[in-house]
Amino acid sequence: MEDIVIADNTGLSRVEALIQTAVAGYAEYEELETARMFTHTIVSPEYEGRGVGSALARGALDLARSQGKTVVPRCPFIKAWIGKHPEYADLVEST
Repeated sequence: MEDIVIADNTGLSRVEALIQTAVAGYAEYEELETARMFTHTIVSPEYEGRGVGSALARGALDLARSQGKTVVPRCPFIKAWIGKHPEYADLVEST
């Protein structure tokens, strides 16, 4: 598997998955008072099936955790990923 680097692109309000210098995918977010709401996730077609989506979800959630934020998973991909990885369920903001 290729090295996937996760980076917070605050200027575009998205967490990016980078392979070398290419943006292989990203998870868009909106900053709320104490939470980060994930709204949309994209993996470029040429990178599908290579673990980018999973690395992106894990990295985006780890980043939110490290910043002391909860998450609001409006994006179906992020929501489903959390459902498969219960160790991240504590990040979901209760409503």
